[in-house]
Amino acid sequence: MKLFIFGLGFSSQTFVQDFGARFTGVTGTVRSDEKAKRLRAQGSVAPLIFSDERQDTALVQALLDAHVMLVSTPPDAQGDPVLRAFAREIETAPRLKRIVYLSTVGVYGDHQGAWIDEDTAPRPVAGRSNARLAAEGEWRAPSARSGVALDILRLSGIYGPGRNALAALKAGTARRIVKPGQIFNRIHVTDIARAIMACIDGGKPGATYNVTDDEPAPPQDVVAFAADLLGVPAPPEQDFATANMTPMARSFYGESKRVSNARIKRELGFTFSLPTYREGLRSLLAQGEGK
Repeated sequence: MKLFIFGLGFSSQTFVQDFGARFTGVTGTVRSDEKAKRLRAQGSVAPLIFSDERQDTALVQALLDAHVMLVSTPPDAQGDPVLRAFAREIETAPRLKRIVYLSTVGVYGDHQGAWIDEDTAPRPVAGRSNARLAAEGEWRAPSARSGVALDILRLSGIYGPGRNALAALKAGTARRIVKPGQIFNRIHVTDIARAIMACIDGGKPGATYNVTDDEPAPPQDVVAFAADLLGVPAPPEQDFATANMTPMARSFYGESKRVSNARIKRELGFTFSLPTYREGLRSLLAQGEGK
């Protein structure tokens, strides 16, 4: 079984690290020669350059040979760049049986802290979430025409090695921004990888799953817990209304919701190895994060 990955980013590289041995071959795309060289040296994946200006024949052949496709490439202002370049090849790939598309819980928009699930109607607020929702629809079309199973995984805030509150405390960049009522979910990258594999192993064709932890929490509480693990003082609380933040950072506080993960547990029998930020941060601490 051969795997093709569009977008060798944080989540997809973790998937290759954890499950690449399950495949007879793994090929993926990057946007720069520098990143391709670095991944080639690691030896776990064959990296190819995805360019808007030219179509690599080796990339096309690897795509046509694939049995499973993982899509971790974000949409741009014109829509989904993968489908713009390779829709015909994806629809006619003779061996392709399953596509897993990584999306975001941002498509649900703001629910003022209320619980939501996959049956909640999307109403994205941020422009990037609108683009993600549109991309989900774009991917459903070739899947329906070709009969290839499509799984859409909507991910919450991703953390993992090098990207977590422990690392931020060590770097001196951790902040405790407080906005009353603000709450959201997170997901450790290890459980993203496991959810991808669960879909490939036996997911329900055409399913959409929230891949998110069991315990949504205010962001300042996560930083405080990380500081306690490290035995260092937590950063002082800062009022969201007056805090100096970039527009991008401020936009993440424009949505508050509690996202349910019950469907993936029920339909796939999936269990989260790091079900809350507490287990996730303790695991990262044991790996040396923040020290």
